[in-house]
Amino acid sequence: MIELVSTISKKILNMRKSLNILLIEDDTIEVMKFNRVLKTLNLNHKIIEANNGEDALSILKDKEILPNIIVLDLNMPKLNGIEFLSILKKDEVLKYIPSIILSTSNNHKDMLECYKIGIAGYILKPLKYEDYIDRIKNLLEYWSCNELISQ
Repeated sequence: MIELVSTISKKILNMRKSLNILLIEDDTIEVMKFNRVLKTLNLNHKIIEANNGEDALSILKDKEILPNIIVLDLNMPKLNGIEFLSILKKDEVLKYIPSIILSTSNNHKDMLECYKIGIAGYILKPLKYEDYIDRIKNLLEYWSCNELISQ
């Protein structure tokens, strides 16, 4: 029985697809933490990093290789998360990329505004690293099993 469960678990893991993830985060430590979680969990996702919303729009403007999902912070210089999302959701191609907020802000007004714009999820960064690992693992497992619009 244990062998059957193990075999099924391995098959499920193999069915998950590798994601192209655009990570928009201005804090270098947070970027390192996100990448460390992927390494710790032995996940083979490709991370494209942008330091702020302006950099992210520059990456996305070519539309040659689009990310499967966008994970972004709210509080960033130049173009914050809400401003970035407002621009993204007006684009006829980019608006379909699932965007997930990963932020320390539990401000209800921010959350509501993000959902009005059309985000796919809002995750609060927990204080404990173990909790952070669990949230990122769940996030990536969920989106790895979804059928996504990508090129």
